[in-house]
Amino acid sequence: MSVRHALLALLAEGPKYGLRLRQEFQAQTGEVWPLNVGQVYTTLHRLEKEGNVESDEVDGTQKRFRITAEGSRELQRWLHTPPDTDAPPRDELVIKVQVALRMPGVDVMELLQVHRRHMVEAMQRYTHLKAETPPGEVGLGLVIDAQLFRLEGIVRWLDAAEARLRHLPDQSWAASDVDLAPDTGSLRQRANALGGNR
Repeated sequence: MSVRHALLALLAEGPKYGLRLRQEFQAQTGEVWPLNVGQVYTTLHRLEKEGNVESDEVDGTQKRFRITAEGSRELQRWLHTPPDTDAPPRDELVIKVQVALRMPGVDVMELLQVHRRHMVEAMQRYTHLKAETPPGEVGLGLVIDAQLFRLEGIVRWLDAAEARLRHLPDQSWAASDVDLAPDTGSLRQRANALGGNR
């Protein structure tokens, strides 16, 4: 998630202090994505250097920030730019499973179960939070829905990984039996062939 663009969006509503921006950011996300004050001010100073925000001293101690015309244009560009889907992200769980496949003595199926249980427990927590969220808290509701769909996708990937491994001959997952390297071309080239870069 782009903290800089979230701050620009909050400043599009009107001038604000850094602490106020942090409070509003966390209120909109239901504090699911914590943001420390240092990160807020570091980002604001970078935005100011780039000409996306301006500041003035109020009461001699705190700066109040406001979005500039360039900042408004940058926010609109970001809002209308689709996220990058060309290259698969470096997913920690995928890497863990790939590493486990190469390690002697690691029960990969048990590893998949451990992660599946963790994801299902997280889904239960978010489902409980969703049930307790008032209908008017749209921002938090959107964050919870996104998390639930993301976690569901991870569980589905774990199911698919287990099914793929079960189809290997002799259900042997030793490094010598598992080919982790593609035969030809990179994943990026394959993704592009599917229409990622046209």
